[in-house]
Amino acid sequence: MKKTIKLLALIVLTTTILASCGDGFRKTKSGLEYKFLVQNKGAKQIEVGSIPVGTVKITLNDSLLPSPETAQRFWTVDEPRYAGDVNEGLLMMHVGDKAIFRICADSLYKRGARMPDFYKENAGMILSYEIEITDVVTKAEADEERQNFIEAMREQAAEDDEAIKKYMADNNLKATPETSGLYIIVNKKGKGEPVQIGSTIAVNYTGRLMNGKVFDSSIEKVAKENNILDPSRKYEPFEYQVGATSLIRGWDEGLMNQPAGSSLTLIMPSRLGYGSRENGAIPANSPLIFDIEIVSVK
Repeated sequence: MKKTIKLLALIVLTTTILASCGDGFRKTKSGLEYKFLVQNKGAKQIEVGSIPVGTVKITLNDSLLPSPETAQRFWTVDEPRYAGDVNEGLLMMHVGDKAIFRICADSLYKRGARMPDFYKENAGMILSYEIEITDVVTKAEADEERQNFIEAMREQAAEDDEAIKKYMADNNLKATPETSGLYIIVNKKGKGEPVQIGSTIAVNYTGRLMNGKVFDSSIEKVAKENNILDPSRKYEPFEYQVGATSLIRGWDEGLMNQPAGSSLTLIMPSRLGYGSRENGAIPANSPLIFDIEIVSVK
């Protein structure tokens, strides 16, 4: 019996030694290495569905990767889905905690994670996350925020749609809106190549607010007439690759399948433009009007 007890004690001791690293790190059952620098166990704990707030410094071996220096919201924490998932580490943390989590970079790379140029596969490189938690948005608070956001979007959508209908009526414009709420008015139908995903297109454009104020144009004459001329800018057709360059949704939808040589007027609700973000001379929640000429499609 004594031999059995001694054997069990030896197994427990050996397991404890194996779960601890010589540099102060411990290891979870899934293989995530961790070390707490500060612990505040009496504070609010991170739970599944909550959103941590804090800072994170990520290093690959000894190289610090770019990351925000101020406290930011993280992602919505989920159950760990693979060995070494950093979510497992976050679920151990409380507000005020500071900890370092380590994982083999190869394991993330093989799951499709992007790595910096100096990463070498199968070289045993280590990713480290030094995380400090300053606050936690609970699941209930996050759910309420999402619901409030959805409601605000619905209200704004109704306001935008009414404003656009009034604009159409006041200017005697006839068009049927797309499912998204976008109005596409074809002023001239071209005969060239149609715009498709992957096409490189060149367009001349002028953007206006609903009150008629021009906020941007690729045409120098229009910019001069509306006192928005930028001396440092080269005024020429704007060229980009469709699907590869991130533009506002209204452009992506309105230009698709339109042939080169076409002239269009796109009238879009704010949700297809810049939404609730202010963007230069464009106030938040602004429906937008774009006059666009498709110069070429390659």
